[in-house]
Amino acid sequence: MRLDHVRRLSGPNVYLSRPVAVARLDLRGLTGHETTDHPGFADRLVAALPGLTSHHCSAGRPGGLLEAMARGTYFGHVTEHVTLELSGLIGREVFFGRTVRAGGPGDYEVVLECPRDEPPGSAVVEDLVGIAIRLVNGAIAGAVPDPAADLARVAADHEAGRLGVSTAALARAARRRGIPVRRVGGLNLLRLGYGRHRRTVWAAMTDATSAIGMEVAADKRLTHRLLADAGLPVPEGRVAGSAAEALEALREIGGPVVVKPLAGHQGEGVHIELTSPPEVVAAFTAAAGAGDGGAGGEVLVETYVPGRDYRVLVVGGRVAAAAELTAARVTGDGAATVAALVERVNADPARGAGHDRPLTRLALGPAELALLARQGHGPLTVPADGETVWLRRNANLSTGGTSRDVTGDVHPDVAGVCVRAAATVGMDVCGIDLRLPDIGSAPPEERGAAGILEVNAAPGLRMHLAPHEGDRRDVAADIIGLLYPEGAPSRVPVVSVTGTNGKTTTVRMIAHMLELRGLRTGMTSTEGVYVGGRLVHRSDASGPRSAEMVLGDRSVEAAVLETARGGIVRRGLGYDRADVAVVTNITRDHLGMDGTESLDDLVEIKALVAEEIRRGGHLVLNAEDAAAAGLAERRAVREREPVLRYFALSPGAPGIAAHLRGGGTAYFVERGRLTEARGDRRVGVLPVEEVAGAFGGHARHVVANALAAVAAGRALGVPVEVAAEALRSFEPHGRNPGRGCVYRVGDNPVLVDYAHNPAAVAAMGAFVERRWGRNGVAAVTLPGDRCDALVTETARAVSGTFGRVVVYEDEDLRGRRSGEMTRLIVEGLREGRPDVRPHPAGDLKGALTSALDIAGPGEPVLLLYEKLQPVTELLDTLGAVPVL
Repeated sequence: MRLDHVRRLSGPNVYLSRPVAVARLDLRGLTGHETTDHPGFADRLVAALPGLTSHHCSAGRPGGLLEAMARGTYFGHVTEHVTLELSGLIGREVFFGRTVRAGGPGDYEVVLECPRDEPPGSAVVEDLVGIAIRLVNGAIAGAVPDPAADLARVAADHEAGRLGVSTAALARAARRRGIPVRRVGGLNLLRLGYGRHRRTVWAAMTDATSAIGMEVAADKRLTHRLLADAGLPVPEGRVAGSAAEALEALREIGGPVVVKPLAGHQGEGVHIELTSPPEVVAAFTAAAGAGDGGAGGEVLVETYVPGRDYRVLVVGGRVAAAAELTAARVTGDGAATVAALVERVNADPARGAGHDRPLTRLALGPAELALLARQGHGPLTVPADGETVWLRRNANLSTGGTSRDVTGDVHPDVAGVCVRAAATVGMDVCGIDLRLPDIGSAPPEERGAAGILEVNAAPGLRMHLAPHEGDRRDVAADIIGLLYPEGAPSRVPVVSVTGTNGKTTTVRMIAHMLELRGLRTGMTSTEGVYVGGRLVHRSDASGPRSAEMVLGDRSVEAAVLETARGGIVRRGLGYDRADVAVVTNITRDHLGMDGTESLDDLVEIKALVAEEIRRGGHLVLNAEDAAAAGLAERRAVREREPVLRYFALSPGAPGIAAHLRGGGTAYFVERGRLTEARGDRRVGVLPVEEVAGAFGGHARHVVANALAAVAAGRALGVPVEVAAEALRSFEPHGRNPGRGCVYRVGDNPVLVDYAHNPAAVAAMGAFVERRWGRNGVAAVTLPGDRCDALVTETARAVSGTFGRVVVYEDEDLRGRRSGEMTRLIVEGLREGRPDVRPHPAGDLKGALTSALDIAGPGEPVLLLYEKLQPVTELLDTLGAVPVL
């Protein structure tokens, strides 16, 4: 058994509303084997991973996996559970897994839940699956390898890729409020909200945090000056650029003093309560090297303020939390050495390296060893029972300190001092470090009895989120509340459009309506990403990356997203909880791709768009398409309690009458007009003949798209008259290029369309017959990535209207051999119509030229294409004139 590849679905997907990874396994020699075919396998595997005994599997109770292995189950399924167990062992808490067949007899896809904010480039899943495969293979062979070393390495990678404590808390707080959250790469940077309501946070730094305030807070000398000028209590201090200047500061200020880097952070290089010149000189040397400027940097020498250390978090001009900080220490028991006591403390799972855990591991570095020596201790000495041994003098969590929540004790005068300090520096979120006898009492008035030591930009939140003692404070919710006050929106209206045919046209119509409504609209389609009607990114932009591009644009006030099958299957959705979902139809297309073998498979994929709407959102369905209309009955759809809006060309379409009797809303053509119906009430939108691009109603598929667009626009509050004007002005050559556009080349009308499946081709044939009253000639290419059966079926649909067909191949053969597609298309044409006359042509230019030569005077020519730009360039060279 081996791992072939892993793909990630970072958005809602057909398996789960949360991210998953899909690992493709090749069982190779284990194909067709079950666990019962290998005696002792399950016992050996469980001996290596005892946690497997608690796995539920399909039984829904602990022990379910053991029962499945005893009955006999496939090894892809076992690998799924082993991977989930390994994930738990490294602290990667995920629970969902599923194993499905894929492709050949030995091919399986193992679907595994991923943490929401795991970096997209993380190799943790691949590594865990690899370890799982080795364990399973080993258990089969009779020797299970010890995974400890490999797991330790993967655990370190997982820890390195996790969001920091502060950022993770902000992500959770935002999600509790229903605010969309996206992590940016592997950074501690979060993108919150959609469109014009998008905000960003980096730990406790927000996009509204003042850059000047950040600079001031980073410069302790400037901070002290501003605070002193404001009348706030700060220690007396001097800046020293040399050891001699540090000694001069000691003489001027008088001891004891504190020496620290002028631009330091996280308590590094801070030396406290120094009184002798040798101590100050040594501290200067260490602090100058620890500052951001490196060796030789300036240091701050300031009066030592006695008392307790406190950190007060100020958010949006009010105190959100306060903690008393205690420096790193151990307590003796009369038996263990200092080093052993440090190991004992570090065994606490709450302690980790850096800022990835609520507490930081204790260290025995040079600073700690020096302080131990001053107390008469070393790593191997044994402190007395109950003796406190200090490892650090500065009370920073980043150097191993602990915190005690004192939020409820803060005296109003102390709170006022902290709020004024934040305002003076100019920070929306900051941490105020201060020393005073008791935070519960008014600050003493005597000079030097209390002081603000630092103002910290982007303060760590872990001391408040998970204090060593006292109540937890949900300060992340306070910061999210600052960005999004209660009742403030975090989203823009989102419309997601899926289906087999008509997606691009419908998306463009809806976007045009919203633009006329006055909303700056972001739109994704197969032709590119548009914002405010302008192309900003040219590509096949119908997948999640383009959706994220639109929703991340701060100028966007509404989003209309074409959501194609491929993006859903390969990466999931690029959004969560659309306001309106539109399903145009679901017919046979893309069969044989990405494991899609039947119409039911397509329904399962496209149903995700209907299922991922907000509760009470609007669902627009084609009543004349059974597969699309049937989505309303799915349990996951009903759970969203959607407002159903049906559309159909005829009011007699299945289910319309019953829907209206129940007070529902539907859109159809009645008495030659696009009509909105609700119960017995009818509102005319506009005459069919006025729908641009519908050619007086002959292009019935365009009329259907217009009805779907009206339904979506009205769901978002677009007035009827605006919807009508949008459809009236939806000139196809300018607003819907490549979709049902008609040109005149000489005496012949040339109809250009992207139709590439049986339903779309049949719609174009019907349009030609209704509009021109004769069949004409078709110049046809079809995409090579469809299965043979679908290619021939589509070709048969072409022959249903056209007896003369020019066949050509696109430049991109999509994996086909030259001439293969021509052969398949010709075979399909002849299957559908024995008297058809196919005419092979080499390329696009030869195909259109041949079709025009074959066509009689005034006969229409249908041109199907793969890439639009070569078509428009060719039409220009032929002197084609757009026909409206």
